[in-house]
Amino acid sequence: MATISAAMVKELREKTGAGMMDCKKALAECDCDVEKAVDFLRKKGLATAQKRAGRAMKEGVVESYIHSNGKLGVMLEVNCETDFVGRTDAFKEFARNIAMHIAASSPLGIVPEDVPQELIDRERDIYRAQALETGKPENIVDKIAEGKMAKFFKESCLMDQPYVKDPSKSITDYLNEVIGKTGENITIKRFTRYQLGE
Repeated sequence: MATISAAMVKELREKTGAGMMDCKKALAECDCDVEKAVDFLRKKGLATAQKRAGRAMKEGVVESYIHSNGKLGVMLEVNCETDFVGRTDAFKEFARNIAMHIAASSPLGIVPEDVPQELIDRERDIYRAQALETGKPENIVDKIAEGKMAKFFKESCLMDQPYVKDPSKSITDYLNEVIGKTGENITIKRFTRYQLGE
């Protein structure tokens, strides 16, 4: 087995934000393969997040972000379990980054259930009409429309969007990393995005 070097641990910590001991354990489990160790830690973060789901989250922050031109702003509520975590730099940085992400990517909602039904119906009708227009048989038009709806939700719902600062992961992945780091359940409760003239 390869030796775990300080440089490997440092690289893994920079990529994941995980603690030193977690990074060493991940590298040991993955035969010093940093990329595999990143996946190992991401899966562990997801497992931690799932274990913590259902706990009460009554603490957190209301974060605001105003773009430098003053024409775009976001207000966001992010919740956690304890005031202690709510005051940590990792939690505050997460809330700030999510507010900036929302400003940049303009999601329609946090999850697909937040998207107004009339908008979903309109998009689905457009996708069906496009498929029919290309001469696709009726029996596969709905499958094509559903595939396009999945893409629509991925692009328009916050939790599925690629994180603007690191498009290799979704907002859900980023949230799970922070849950793994803080050891507490965290949720993005609600947001409002303001754009001048809209």
